[in-house]
Amino acid sequence: MIVLWLKFVHVAAIAGWSAGLVALPMLYLQRAGLEGEPLHRLHAFTRFLYVVMVSPVAFIAIGSGTALIFMQGTYENWFSAKLVGVSVMTGVHIFSGLMILRLFEPGKAYPLGRFVVVMALTLGAIAAILALVLGKPDMEWPAVLAALFAPGALSDLVDQFIGGTK
Repeated sequence: MIVLWLKFVHVAAIAGWSAGLVALPMLYLQRAGLEGEPLHRLHAFTRFLYVVMVSPVAFIAIGSGTALIFMQGTYENWFSAKLVGVSVMTGVHIFSGLMILRLFEPGKAYPLGRFVVVMALTLGAIAAILALVLGKPDMEWPAVLAALFAPGALSDLVDQFIGGTK
């Protein structure tokens, strides 16, 4: 029963996190040409959304997902691919926070090209995660990537750069 509730929390948190990552770039586009009180209101709302809503649900999503890994023992290739999508979402999340710090300085605007790239990355990661989780495809990694998942592969990789790990 705990796993069921944890899955519910995880799915709800992922939904909230995804919605926030889609909403933030749309708010950034509204920055263009604003000054004075409207700019301060947009800045305050954007920071509130990021700090009070999006970041906590991201933390809950990752924490509950980590707990589910240990409770269910999901160690299949589709799951590793899903974690790549989660990593993309995490990267977008981090860069969204950095954007809030820079965007609201005087004379700044959010370029449309950046909006397109960020939305494509975000929506692509969300779609990939959904497809992988719902489909659970039987995947085989290319030989180069499969070698990275072999026991001791990280040690061998690091040894090439710093030497003496064994």
